[in-house]
Amino acid sequence: MDVKEILEHHIIDHVWSVVPAGPVGLPVSKHFLMIVLVAALLGAGLPLLRRSRSAGLAPFRSMLEALVLFIRDEVVVENMGKKGARYTGYFCTLFVFILGLNLAGMVPFGSTATGNLAVTGGFALCTFLLVNLAGMREQGVVRYVSHLVPAGVPVWLYPLLFPIEALGLVTKTFALCIRLFANMIAGHIVILSFIGMIFIFGAVDPWLGVGVTAPAAVVLVLFVSLLEIFVAFLQAYIFTFLTAIFTGAAMHPH
Repeated sequence: MDVKEILEHHIIDHVWSVVPAGPVGLPVSKHFLMIVLVAALLGAGLPLLRRSRSAGLAPFRSMLEALVLFIRDEVVVENMGKKGARYTGYFCTLFVFILGLNLAGMVPFGSTATGNLAVTGGFALCTFLLVNLAGMREQGVVRYVSHLVPAGVPVWLYPLLFPIEALGLVTKTFALCIRLFANMIAGHIVILSFIGMIFIFGAVDPWLGVGVTAPAAVVLVLFVSLLEIFVAFLQAYIFTFLTAIFTGAAMHPH
């Protein structure tokens, strides 16, 4: 296996089999498996943690409570108003699920599902639906559509501005999709590139690859790995925070 195959094996989503599901087969791949495992772990573990009365798990229950309160008070209510508190459950689920998928790639033999455009596109689609449905729920369908164009704009500009503003709804959520995908896959590419340098220089001179390149590559890989853990938390927060901002803007056009 050459360096190119090593890199592709850890970055590309490999399909193992296709399960028949009506006229369209359901592919079972690394990223699909990680999504199922993370969803099952969170779906079963968090309710058990919340209901547990074990003294040993008390710090983890406190951390979970602090996380929920932070998302509710500093992310949801801060950007969507008090009426936005009803969406706290969704935003907590969004943050924890994205964070779990981000960190899954740091586990041995794991894979970062958020390094797949199809996965981040699914999250972006959920954000797009939430933004529009929350806006229509708060303002009504007619008022929501009419408020896409700012008030006070001359009538003759409406045919020009309305398509632009409508397209803006799509581009904002599309940017969320690309941002999460690019940040999560970039770290893996950098790490695997450093590892690949050992084999590249080792092919030229074994001593140069093992004696010189390997120690430097290991230090750089450890640094980038720690940076990736920070990025995993940061990107989950940014996606959740921007979703709250877009939803709040749709609910309160002023």
